[in-house]
Amino acid sequence: MSLPSEKIGDVLVVSLAGQVNSANASELEAELLAWVERGERLCVLDLVQLDYISSAGLRVILMLAKRLKQNSGLLVLCALQPQVREVFDISGFLAILTVVDNRTAAISHLS
Repeated sequence: MSLPSEKIGDVLVVSLAGQVNSANASELEAELLAWVERGERLCVLDLVQLDYISSAGLRVILMLAKRLKQNSGLLVLCALQPQVREVFDISGFLAILTVVDNRTAAISHLS
């Protein structure tokens, strides 16, 4: 899995595309947490190209949010497709994670 990322000021923006499921969740977790270990504190996950996320993927995102919080950081999700937003809603994650409409709003939220 390729994780395109860019640094905008102090904010790391990571784009997820395709599917996040049990087959690739552990690889995704390792890459995301490695950024935190290298000192990233403000992170945006841009999900505009994410078509599907399983419970394994949700666990990875929750793990990232917790690790960032432990390190005085913050995670913001943006641009959820309707089918992905529904999974986050049903799981209760919309109530515990910061979700905004687009990348610009996410970066503004962290700046």
